[in-house]
Amino acid sequence: MTETPAFDPAFVSQLLPFNPFDPGFHADPYPVFRGLREEFGSAVRTPAGVITLLDHKHVTSVLSDPGFGWGDSEAVRSQELSIDGGPPTRFLAMQDPPDHTRLRGLVSKVFTPRMVARLKTRIEQITDRLLAEARTAAEANDGVVDLVATVFRPLGGLVLTEMMGIPEEYHAQAFDYSADSARGLDPEMLLTPEQAKKRDEGRLWFAHLTAELARRRRAAPGDDLISDLVAVKQDGDALSDDELAVICVNLLAAGFGATAAQMANSTLALLQHPDQLAWLRKHPEQIAGATEELLRFDGPLFLLTRAALRDTEVAGLQVAAGEQVFLSMGSASHDPAVYQDPDHLDLSRVPVKILGYGHGIHFCVAAPVARLATQVALAALARHEIELATDTPVFNGALVIRTLAELPVRLGGRLDA
Repeated sequence: MTETPAFDPAFVSQLLPFNPFDPGFHADPYPVFRGLREEFGSAVRTPAGVITLLDHKHVTSVLSDPGFGWGDSEAVRSQELSIDGGPPTRFLAMQDPPDHTRLRGLVSKVFTPRMVARLKTRIEQITDRLLAEARTAAEANDGVVDLVATVFRPLGGLVLTEMMGIPEEYHAQAFDYSADSARGLDPEMLLTPEQAKKRDEGRLWFAHLTAELARRRRAAPGDDLISDLVAVKQDGDALSDDELAVICVNLLAAGFGATAAQMANSTLALLQHPDQLAWLRKHPEQIAGATEELLRFDGPLFLLTRAALRDTEVAGLQVAAGEQVFLSMGSASHDPAVYQDPDHLDLSRVPVKILGYGHGIHFCVAAPVARLATQVALAALARHEIELATDTPVFNGALVIRTLAELPVRLGGRLDA
């Protein structure tokens, strides 16, 4: 790994227009964003000279603009993986064209609607089993159980590992590393040395595992994602084993981690808005639209960065080539110019311009799988007696994928039993 800036809370606090280390901010950041938009409009440049974009228009503009990308900063290089002494390889989500165009073209051939549809029955089976186990755990603990530990992380993990064809003996270790890998998507200066170490260990372990599985699948293909990635070709081009492994690590961090995070954030929002939970129970056929509104209301994709690839301007502010710009996905998702009464959760809202899976060329390639898994999980939970068992939910403190560290609930039986 490339050496990167050390953990420095004081320095980071000067870069952003909010305190990223304040637990109160993480618990409810939207009043802060509303105040920033009211005071500064579309963007704010902090005294340290760093721009944060706050509105939907300019966030999506930067994500669609070829004049912005990842560049070659030290922060980006810190996310590269080198497998067995090979060349450093970046996540697909951190590639710029033309490399991104090539890799995305290959990977997109694998994530087809047919592939996603065939996962539904298995996701439903896993969800039902995990909820039954969670109910048993709750009965042994005065009716209280942590859904993050017992349902969301295992469900997100099993969907990914089974989809990839990861042998069962590696599942537990993959689950353990997934949260560390997802937390590691934050800028290096936000991570303690221990967090960075655990992230790197987990990513390298999973990269070595999937590279070895790719070599096996070349000799003996199976019915799984790794076999599909091994076989996919476009204009005679194919993925190398190292490229395939890094794509799998990307899925572990952003796919598995973000899916579990979306389930957790959405469940908390439902439990904090019992009228909306009642509406969903009355209209279960609206689960798809409801899931999109929950993703808008409090999605885990919270803050992104992009670098100017040339001198340019955004929101009336000059940006020099190489300068980093923060994109507040959370603020943009509550922009009143796009969403009427944006701080109000309304599951009947027609979903438009949702940013929960990104925007532009880096829109999440695995979004259909994450959507399906979240819809199945939320629909199943809505069929159960459930209520929040804490007044102070604890968040993970991350800025790229902001989610709950735990979600204690009182979980009862099925309402339709």
